[in-house]
Amino acid sequence: MANYDIKDPKLAEGGRRKIEWAEREMPVLRLIKERFEKERPFEGIRMSACLHVTTETANLMKTLQAGGAEVVLVASNPLSTQDEVAASLVMHDEIPVYAIKGEDNITYYKHIEAALAHKPQITMDDGADLVSTLHKEHRELLPDVLGGTEETTTGVIRLRAMALDKALHFPVVAVNDAMTKHFFDNRYGTGQSTLDGIIRATNILIAGKTFVVAGYGWCGRGLASRAQGMGANIIVTEVDPLKALEAVMDGYRVMPMEQAAGIGDIFCTLTGDLNVIDKHHFEVMKDGAIVANSGHFNVEINIPSLAEMSVEKRIVRPFVDQYTLEDGRQIHILGEGRLINLAAAEGHPASVMDMSFANQALGAEYLLHNHKKMENKVYSVPEEIDHEIARLKLEAMGIKIDTLTEQQVLYLNSWQEGT
Repeated sequence: MANYDIKDPKLAEGGRRKIEWAEREMPVLRLIKERFEKERPFEGIRMSACLHVTTETANLMKTLQAGGAEVVLVASNPLSTQDEVAASLVMHDEIPVYAIKGEDNITYYKHIEAALAHKPQITMDDGADLVSTLHKEHRELLPDVLGGTEETTTGVIRLRAMALDKALHFPVVAVNDAMTKHFFDNRYGTGQSTLDGIIRATNILIAGKTFVVAGYGWCGRGLASRAQGMGANIIVTEVDPLKALEAVMDGYRVMPMEQAAGIGDIFCTLTGDLNVIDKHHFEVMKDGAIVANSGHFNVEINIPSLAEMSVEKRIVRPFVDQYTLEDGRQIHILGEGRLINLAAAEGHPASVMDMSFANQALGAEYLLHNHKKMENKVYSVPEEIDHEIARLKLEAMGIKIDTLTEQQVLYLNSWQEGT
């Protein structure tokens, strides 16, 4: 057994039960695993994955292992690890895992170093910390890397910036861009799991509250819809006029954060940018305001600025930090400003991650077969993979759809017939 760094190996049995429970809701990944076991496409390939260490991720790791990959897994966020899952992967599946829930920043990057010590040929990232560290500090490893996959919006933004600067040295498949990922994972998964995290952390009633959603991308759309469904009054803040207009047409109030800050009861950022909630916003917030983040990094809320404004900070509940300002107002930050759906809850439901991780597995296989003819840039998941995952998901749900007749195909591919 290779080295590992986890909280407690004795948690393994509980982790195995949770992994098995999640696997029941991941039929697409299960079908891929069955094929991988027969074909062994990754035989002898070293893969380093920097992902949220959850039950769903465990099933992805077991799928890649079934395909012959030599996998190492590290956490992509200090608060997202499920320690019992990490223990099960190590003790039952002999997959090296370096992840402990609540690890400090030094430990976090020490774990990333462990993933890079594996000398990966394929990287699998969620936020691009692994790829960024590889390019900045371990350039000697670059010649052996065939390519990588990226899970989330924030990571894709970073990687596209690298490619634009000619700093990216291998091709990356943007799993996040697949319709079966961002359309479902970001909208339905983030929508539900973010609310789950906020409620678990606070046990507050959502109905009747003014809920401010910062950012109206797929994640913001999902959260606004779910919070409205629970009776919240929704305000959306945006910088993109098209998305802002869409939010208006969806029936939400749209205004600048500076205006929303004095109205909101609950705030959640989902933008991928920094200081979306800043000092001047905290200055006008209500007493008792609750502030959370569901973007990948904890920079969306300017917590250092809030700390400077405060005369006292204390933990009032698990994952709830209460900051008391000089005028007596109290503002509550959830999950240290990190991904609230993973910090205080369990992340996306397995049935949603089934499609996201099917994209990861098939995206890695696509890279393996095509890396020689790919450039050092970010690629979308091929449309045929996206459609096949959707087809398999429908099949697993027992849902049938229509197919085109030969006449219909001919009509769609011709131009002669008109009015």
